[in-house]
Amino acid sequence: MSGSKKKKITKAERLKLLQEEEERRLKEEEEARLKHEKEELERLEIQRIEKEKWNQLEAKDLERRNEELEELCLLEGCFPEAEKLKQETRLLSQWNHYIQCDGSPDPSVAQEMNTFISLWKEKTNETFEELIEKSKVVLNLIEKLKFILLEISPCDLQDKNIIQYQGSILQLQELLHLKFNVATEILLRQASTLADLDSGNMEKIIKDENVSLYVWANLKKNPRYRSVRFSETQIGFEIPRILATSDIALRLLHTRYDHVSTLHLVSTPSKEDTSSVTEPVKDDVDNVEKAVSKEVEEKSKQQERRSHLIQEEEIKVEEEQGDIEVKMSSAEEESEAIKCELEMKVLSETILAAQLLLVENSSEKPEFFEDNTVDLCQFTTLGGIYHLDILELPSQCKRVKGWMIVEILKEGLQKYTYPPETTEDLETENAFPPIEVTLEVHENVIFFEDPMVARWDAEGKHWRTDGISNVFYKPKERLVTFSLETFGPLTLIQDAHINMPYQSWELRPLDVNKVLLTVTTVFTEIQIQIKENLCMLSSVKLRDKKHVSVLEGKWMTPIPFITALKEAGLNIFPTRHSHFYVIINNKVPLVEVKAYRQMALLSSAFAFGWSKWNLLCNSTKVVFKVREHLTEECIETPNWAIFMFSGDRAQRLKIKEESEAFSEALKEDTEFHSTLYHMLKDCASKEAMEKVRSSNCQFVNSVCHMLLSTRLLSYS
Repeated sequence: MSGSKKKKITKAERLKLLQEEEERRLKEEEEARLKHEKEELERLEIQRIEKEKWNQLEAKDLERRNEELEELCLLEGCFPEAEKLKQETRLLSQWNHYIQCDGSPDPSVAQEMNTFISLWKEKTNETFEELIEKSKVVLNLIEKLKFILLEISPCDLQDKNIIQYQGSILQLQELLHLKFNVATEILLRQASTLADLDSGNMEKIIKDENVSLYVWANLKKNPRYRSVRFSETQIGFEIPRILATSDIALRLLHTRYDHVSTLHLVSTPSKEDTSSVTEPVKDDVDNVEKAVSKEVEEKSKQQERRSHLIQEEEIKVEEEQGDIEVKMSSAEEESEAIKCELEMKVLSETILAAQLLLVENSSEKPEFFEDNTVDLCQFTTLGGIYHLDILELPSQCKRVKGWMIVEILKEGLQKYTYPPETTEDLETENAFPPIEVTLEVHENVIFFEDPMVARWDAEGKHWRTDGISNVFYKPKERLVTFSLETFGPLTLIQDAHINMPYQSWELRPLDVNKVLLTVTTVFTEIQIQIKENLCMLSSVKLRDKKHVSVLEGKWMTPIPFITALKEAGLNIFPTRHSHFYVIINNKVPLVEVKAYRQMALLSSAFAFGWSKWNLLCNSTKVVFKVREHLTEECIETPNWAIFMFSGDRAQRLKIKEESEAFSEALKEDTEFHSTLYHMLKDCASKEAMEKVRSSNCQFVNSVCHMLLSTRLLSYS
């Protein structure tokens, strides 16, 4: 019984067990402490070694910094060189225009433009066919003036020139539309002679690449004839009874251009913006010029004193004078060289200021717009303007004894007010219902979503979406049908930022001074080729299907090319207000500009691409993929390296695109440099760097302009 009972632990034994447990705990704690101290020491040692290595790299970078920046400055001399070539091209173009003597004015000369406009105003009774031919010249002048405002460097464009050019554009636009009205009146006076034998009404269609005119004159006033359809088209109107029985004409004037929207001031760098950058350099120019002129003056005085001595002592007058002349000419050559160098420096700084303005975000959102008003900073008009008008039918020509007699009103073409301003006895809704309109969408314009229809409010000077109902779009037939309360200018609008932000991008070389820029968005993939000072739309894919565009294969200079893409609905060019409408990965402007400039310099031999890590680094740094690319073939599994650039430091990162987390750790056995150019030079082949150094200045400038215009690093 007692043997089966458990033996009790004595107090001494319990104390001993507790003591052993305490000793074991203390031992474990001591071991853990020693282990932690060891690990901490190892960590600190690693940190010390890394810091020491980092300090060595920084010291090395600082030591060669000035040398690298000087070399980069020499390479970036291609930007002022390209600007000089542009200026020379413009001067040559003006000279060629002058010697052609084709009768068209030089749009940059105010006197010639005023004479052209005055003479055209005096010309009367132009038919629509004659006017369409004339409109080609006028539209060409307007286009030239717009490109002058966009292309000319701010240092060459004065405020008075901007006012002059914009004034000429407005005058030409207003006069062209006035002439179209007069030509329409001349056409409608002959409506009875042009009447259709079947319907008894007049129908006329006149088409051109810039303008299409559709006119229908109601001569029979048949109340049952209420469906107007222009032959061989789907364009037409469903008119109410009151119009079917009235002396009216319906006119649709479709212009491929937009002369209705308010002419926005061109965002060129102002004197205030560029003065802070260029003022110190201009001061240097003035100081050096004074010093050089003083030196030349002193040398001329020395020459005079020496010549007097020579005359008195009668020592080889001719030879000594020759030596002095050589010295004088060498001094003048030296002064000219210094002036030229400083002029290029001023131009370079001005170009940098203009480039910074291209990536600058506006601090103020556009003014508040009331309901149903279109914000043209958020939306864009596409496919031109549809001028819809109900016109009073003018008096018809009558043949009397071999003479054609017609009553001409002094007021000219009159619009028919619909609905009338006063409706006393009639129920407005029933008697004057909205008119159903069917329009064809221009074949060269891409809509990624159903277009919205907007009407022009002449009083408020903006587009509105009210007064338009039952909008229906047939994408295959490219027809839009809607009901309209009142007639006037109409347009189709689309979100200007529908392709932003981009999903990815890539810039890769194709050949010497030729690259391919690919931008992929939610709806499309756009490929752009750039060579020398020209750009071309290479291909467009819509939902993985190739889309044929009229722009494909057409080489243009960057600014006309960007304008053409926007007008076609392929807008991948943010404005200074775009960040209010798109969620972006905003970067510091100077960092962004420096990155684009150096990417352009290296684009002949290196491919650059979008990296997901660019989203995770802060606004003072940009991250992208880079690889050397010397062949035209597209590599299926390219070996990309990840680079980070902060404007004054470039480094290759340890992480890959497939890594799980972002880290700024430096790749083993690599250094960092002050420029991206020298960073890539470390790992590049001789052939690649030779290609980079031999790049054409206009090509580098065009690539840079396209990168600045698309802002790939902030809008991806």
